Amino acid sequence: MLSIRKEQMAVFEKVAEDDFENRMLSHIKEFFPEQHGRFAESSLREFIHYGVDRAAAYGIELQPDVCQFIDFMLVFGRDFDHDPALPWASTILNDPEIPGPTARIYELQNAVAALQAPQGDE
Repeated sequence: MLSIRKEQMAVFEKVAEDDFENRMLSHIKEFFPEQHGRFAESSLREFIHYGVDRAAAYGIELQPDVCQFIDFMLVFGRDFDHDPALPWASTILNDPEIPGPTARIYELQNAVAALQAPQGDE
């Protein structure tokens, strides 16, 4: 029987984290070129780590969801999730009625879409 020691698992986890971080750097470069060009790579890596930690605080751990969370940070600010000027974000992220982390990301996307939708002349 094959057994993996804790030290070996730690190496695997570090490789996976580094891979995600590198893919996020590429993602930011492609989709957020202004932010990418404004900061040193080390600052962006710190930003990504911070985003991973903030997302995890809400139970958001799937990489596509964490990527979206970091995208929100890039658009609305590093601490968008508890910014008093963006109460909708905190409300969604802390709503126990929303069934799970992916659903919370989806609801954040809906809220952003509603903010961007043209308002009628009623």
